[in-house]
Amino acid sequence: MLKNKKKFKPKSITSFVVPEKKDQEELNLDLDKEKKELELDEVEALTEINNSQDLSEEIKTEPESEEEKKVKEIIKKKKKNNFKDSEDEILEEIDKSKLADEEKINNNKNSNEEKQKKQFLNNINVHKYLNYLQKVSLKDKIFFTKNLTVMLKAGLSIGKALQALAEQTQNKKFKKILQEIEKKVKKGNSFAESLKTYPKTFNNLFVSMVESGEETGNLENVLKQIHKQMTRDHALISKIRGAMIYPIIVISAMIGIGIGMIVFVIPKFITIFEEVDAQLPFATRMLMNLSDFILANGLFLFISVVIITIALIKIFKTKKGKLFLHNIFLKLPILSRIVKKINLARFSRTLSSLLKTDIPIVKAFEITAKVLGNVHYKNALNEAKEKIQKGEHIRKCLEKYNKLFPAVVIQMVTVGEETGALDSVLDELANFYEEDIDQTMKNLPTIIEPVLMLVLGVGVGLMAVAVLMPMYSLSQAF
Repeated sequence: MLKNKKKFKPKSITSFVVPEKKDQEELNLDLDKEKKELELDEVEALTEINNSQDLSEEIKTEPESEEEKKVKEIIKKKKKNNFKDSEDEILEEIDKSKLADEEKINNNKNSNEEKQKKQFLNNINVHKYLNYLQKVSLKDKIFFTKNLTVMLKAGLSIGKALQALAEQTQNKKFKKILQEIEKKVKKGNSFAESLKTYPKTFNNLFVSMVESGEETGNLENVLKQIHKQMTRDHALISKIRGAMIYPIIVISAMIGIGIGMIVFVIPKFITIFEEVDAQLPFATRMLMNLSDFILANGLFLFISVVIITIALIKIFKTKKGKLFLHNIFLKLPILSRIVKKINLARFSRTLSSLLKTDIPIVKAFEITAKVLGNVHYKNALNEAKEKIQKGEHIRKCLEKYNKLFPAVVIQMVTVGEETGALDSVLDELANFYEEDIDQTMKNLPTIIEPVLMLVLGVGVGLMAVAVLMPMYSLSQAF
């Protein structure tokens, strides 16, 4: 049967089928090669993965980074897909994931930077800097002491009283200071110790009196005394400022008008005078030369005035500069009387307040010396303090400075020292000098006004003569 079948097949069919089988065999060979290559790639990838897994198992001391974790996740996914993708595709995906992570990090950085910028801009507030530059005025401290006295008298603790006063205070700098003092007091620090951390706001006099009040348990009465002291000081300063406003305005107006005349008015007359060949008076020539000099060197003069002013301020802040300037104040006719009265009023008032709060006499003299403005009075009290410490009487210590302390003051101090009522005597003496200063400051404008009018009249007269004399001579010539 088999032989018959072989014979039955036609040649044409066999000749057609043979080349078809060859093509299939070639295709199969190509497929086998590709499969072998894929199998080799799979084997290599598997060996690499196994090696990486073995290494990760061996190196357990260092924690895996986020990049390594992501690479493993990608390889696991490829394992599930039986490595249908090539190694290049895996690396591409890893690179893409890294780029995505970098973009996220950059976005987070940018967002953080933007937040920081916003916070910085929010923090940069003009009001904060203005509050920092803002000063605590004497009025603020007067209201503070008055209200604190009332609250302590009503039975409130210092901590609660400070909290309430901090909420009511409109001055933001003073509000912050009171809040810090409140925190320190609540932590257990004394009120005086808390005040010492702000010496620019609460001076040595204030702190020493509060410290004495805390030690003696008489803080309410001490605060009343401080309030009285500060009220008197404020009244004295207000009177002095009020008396000085009028002369300052008049002098400033005189200087401004004079400069305006020299810079704007006189040059117009100069052009007229230069056109006419005539002999000009001496006053006119001086005024013309002054006008030319100011116009030619205006900027230089302005800078020179500013530099000289700053230099003088710095010089007068030194010890020698203060001694020189304060010595002049004590020798000028009208000013010397005012300066002496102000220093004597402060000496009497401050020493009386300190003695009433049971502060020792030596320490009271030391604190009073710091309060006084004139350097010569400060030096006198510091020397008197050392002598009192050695056992000398106050009268003898002050008698050596009879130019600073009049006979009335020394007599009153002697009476108070002998009777043991020095604080009351000094209080009366302070009232006397404060009333005298009040009267002097009321009369000061009336005293200064004629002098200012005289100076103003002389200045205007000289300028008028310098301008009008050549015009009069020119009119006679024509």
